[in-house]
Amino acid sequence: MKEKLYTIPLNDAVNANDECPFCFVEREVEQGLLDFCLGSGSSYMVSEIRDITDRDGFCRMHYKKMFDYGNTLGNAWMLKTHYMEVRRQMDKAIASYTPGGKKSLFSKAPKDGGMRNSVAAWVKTKTDSCYICKQFEETYARYLDTFYYLWKNDPAFKEKIKVSKGFCLTHFGDLCEGAESHLNDKEKEELFAVIFPLMQQNMERLQEDVNWMIEKFDHRNANADWKTSKDAIQRGMQKLKGGYPADPVYQQKK
Repeated sequence: MKEKLYTIPLNDAVNANDECPFCFVEREVEQGLLDFCLGSGSSYMVSEIRDITDRDGFCRMHYKKMFDYGNTLGNAWMLKTHYMEVRRQMDKAIASYTPGGKKSLFSKAPKDGGMRNSVAAWVKTKTDSCYICKQFEETYARYLDTFYYLWKNDPAFKEKIKVSKGFCLTHFGDLCEGAESHLNDKEKEELFAVIFPLMQQNMERLQEDVNWMIEKFDHRNANADWKTSKDAIQRGMQKLKGGYPADPVYQQKK
C-alpha cells in the first residue's frame, strides 16, 4: 500500500525495530511539543498559544523536562502569565468558599469520588492539567487509529508487526482496548492471534536477557559473551512501563 502522510511516522516507528513502536512515536511527539513550546520558533511569545498554556499549565514531569530543555526566557514567560491566571482563579475559588458546617472527624468522602472542599477541588483541576499531556493524548489517539487502519489495509504493515519485538505492556494494553471499538470480531481475532503470542515471546526474551545479565556478574562467566543482555535493564524497564530510561536529557538545539 502506498504510504500516506499520516502513516509515515508509524511506519518509521515500526521500521526502527524498537521494543515498542508507540514508545518511539511517544518520544518523537513529546520532543516535538517541547520544541514547539520552548524552541527557536518562540511560540511562547505568541499570545494565542500562551492563552492555552496559561489555562492548561503543565504537569510535574513536563515542568522538569521544560526546565531541563534549557530555555530560561521561554520558561519565564510561560510561568509569568500562567501565574497570573492561577492566582486569578485561586482568588476566585477562595472568595467563593463557604464552610459547609461542622463535620465529624470520621465523615465519609462523597460516594461519587468528589471532594467536600471546593478549594481542594479547584486545586485538583490544576494539578491534573497539562498542555503537553493533553496535546500528546490527542495525537496518540490518532496514531492508534492509524495502526488499526494499516492493520486492516496494508499487508506489508501486518507482516512487519508479526516479526517485530512487540510492544511495551502499557501500549499493548491500549492496543487491546482500542481494538474493541475499531475492529470487528473477525479482525480482532486475527490481530490477537498475532500480538498475544508476540508479546509472550518477547516478554520471555527480555526475561532471558535480564537473567543472563545477572549470570554475567558470576566470576565464572566473566569471559562469557554478553549475548544481547548489555542493555537489558533499560529495555526491560521499557517493556514493562514504556519510555526510554536510558535516554539523555532532551535539550534545546543551539
